[in-house]
Parts: sequence; C-alpha cells; structure tokens
Amino acid sequence: MSKRDYYEILGVDKNASDKEIKSAFRKLAKQYHPDVNKEPGAADKFKEAQEAYAVLSDETKRKQYDQYGHDAFNQMNGGAGYDFSDFDFGDIFSEIFGSSFGFGSRSGRGTTSTRRRRGADSIMRVNLTFEEAVFGTKKTINVDVAEDCPSCGGKGGKGEKKCGACHGSGVVTAEQRTLFGSFMTRTTCPTCHGEGITFESNCSKCKGTGKVHKNTDIEVKIPAGVNTGNQLRVAGKGEPGINGGPNGDLYLEFYVKDHELFMRDNNDIYLELPITITEAVLGSKREIPTLYGNVKLSIPAGTESGDKHRLKGKGIEDVRTGNKGDMYVVLNIVIPEKLTRDQKKLFEQLDNTDLRVGNGFKKIEDYLKKNK
Repeated sequence: MSKRDYYEILGVDKNASDKEIKSAFRKLAKQYHPDVNKEPGAADKFKEAQEAYAVLSDETKRKQYDQYGHDAFNQMNGGAGYDFSDFDFGDIFSEIFGSSFGFGSRSGRGTTSTRRRRGADSIMRVNLTFEEAVFGTKKTINVDVAEDCPSCGGKGGKGEKKCGACHGSGVVTAEQRTLFGSFMTRTTCPTCHGEGITFESNCSKCKGTGKVHKNTDIEVKIPAGVNTGNQLRVAGKGEPGINGGPNGDLYLEFYVKDHELFMRDNNDIYLELPITITEAVLGSKREIPTLYGNVKLSIPAGTESGDKHRLKGKGIEDVRTGNKGDMYVVLNIVIPEKLTRDQKKLFEQLDNTDLRVGNGFKKIEDYLKKNK
C-alpha cells in the first residue's frame, strides 16, 4: 500500500513554513498520542505524523522529499522508507505534555533532553564538470569529521562504575501529584544519561564528549548521470552526536558546469548544429560530436531552421534506472554576413530564377491582390 503524502498527513501545503509544520504536528500529537488516545488506529496515525514531521522539519530531508518523494528514503533504507527512530522528539513533546510526561523512548528508558542523540546532517556543495556528471567519477573530499576518541574508545571517561543515582538501571522514577491524582513518571537518569554507568574521571583527550575532530580526505564514488541539485549521502560524516550519540550524515549536493556545446534537459541532450544555405537546400552529410564519439548525420534536402534529428540512446544514463536518454540535433541555417564577388554573382543568378514555390508564398500574394 502506497504511503500518504507527508504534507497531506500534517494538513499543510508544500510552501508551509517551519512554524506551520511544527504547529500542525503539535496538534496531531495532542490528538493521537497513545498515552492520551486509546482509540483503535490512534497509534498508527501518531506514528504517521511523527514520520512526516521528522522529514519536513529537517531542511535537508525536506528538500530530498520534495525532489524524489518517498523514493528518496526507500533507496536509502532498502525499500522500508524513512527510519525516524533516532529522531529526537523530546523538546517538542516537552512543550506539549510537560517535561515530566512519562512517554517511552525506543529503548524504553524514557525521553529527556540529556539522552543520546544522533548528530545533525550536514551538506556540502561539490562542483562537477559536464563529463564528470555524465560518466561518473571519483572525488577526494576534504571533511572535518568527529570520530570516536581513541583514548577512551568513545565512552568519554575512564574508570567505569555503576551509576549511583539510578543503581545501573538508566532510569529514575518519581511521583508527580496533579489535580487529576498522582502519577509515577519514569525518565532517563540525568546523571548517566540513561547508560547506567558513570566514570571516575572524564577523558582528558575528548573532554568527556567521546568524540575527537579529525580533518581527513575521503574518496567518494559519484554515479553516472547526476545533475545539479542531486545529492549523495555519505553515512556518518555529518555533525557529531550529542551525549555519545552517532554522527549525522553528510550530503554532497552537486553543481554541474555547463558544456561548451551540449545542453542538458534531464537525461536528454541537445546540440545546435549550424548549416549553410546550400547544405539546407541540397542536403549533405556532416560529422558531429556526441557524448560517445563522433558520428555522421545525414541532412536531407529542403531542411529548415529548427528541424530536429533524434539520435536514440545518445543521451545521459539515468542515475536510478540506468536507461539512457536521447540526443537531439537542432539545425540552424546560418546566413552569411559577407559574400565574395563570385558568391554574390551566384546568388544574383539564383534570384533570377523562380524560387517562390509553396503555399506560403501564394497566400501572401493572394491576400495582396484582394486588398489592392
């Protein structure tokens, strides 16, 4: 069964602002959250709204969704769609339900602003020549990435021991009294951030973050057929995670330079070919360039400016399907600006013959006669 459009789920249009998207999600979360709505189907609607908000509230992912729809995430996650399990809803849920509302996280430890969070995704522009985009290439990209600290193994400290605040469980339980009675709430332990362990001392190399920054070169394989605005995901090379969470991803956004001859329209390419008057009138054969080598093009007699010739399969390979587009040669009859004496005589001789044949000339002449 096909997925519903994310904008439709939240009830906003495609030009909605971040504020409007957040407001729409808040309304749906209040209505369908499983802890406040026990009706059949409420949990599914809540999960659907979560997924839509996780994508549309992220600038990079929203751009990918606007360009490719659900396919942007189906390819990335083996057809399973967008995985929002690592998305942190803690702040917005705290705004809606209060900081001590006892809803569970994916690990069952509760959700607070101190739990492990995946780092933000980042984006980098990569310039490509026309040929690099068409045929694919390998690029060496210099990036500043956060890696697990080699001194502490990414833990952030040394001398591991059981957390004294939660006794190793990772959660703390508290009683909250309200107008509606008493509630037992379970939240992530603020001391150990839900890990159940603490350390005797912070790691001096990473200052307790578990991450160190490293400037490094990475080699990236860019597939054939990419175009300006297309993005390539490089896993784990984005912003560092929070509280020991995993890094975000790096998205390479391509900008393809124009070609001196070819013009691109999706997977098709166009070549404007100038021809002489005699080539147009008498016909000829011309050698022309394509992406895959030179070929001979037959120009039939009586060709007019703007006539197109299609060369099947001489276009660009589709980055997703592998199918090739076509090449179109658009003919342009070029009138010479200057003539030699001999050329001028030949044209004068030609002008003395009757070249005004065809219905177009006759229509004008008939109209002139009627309106004299």
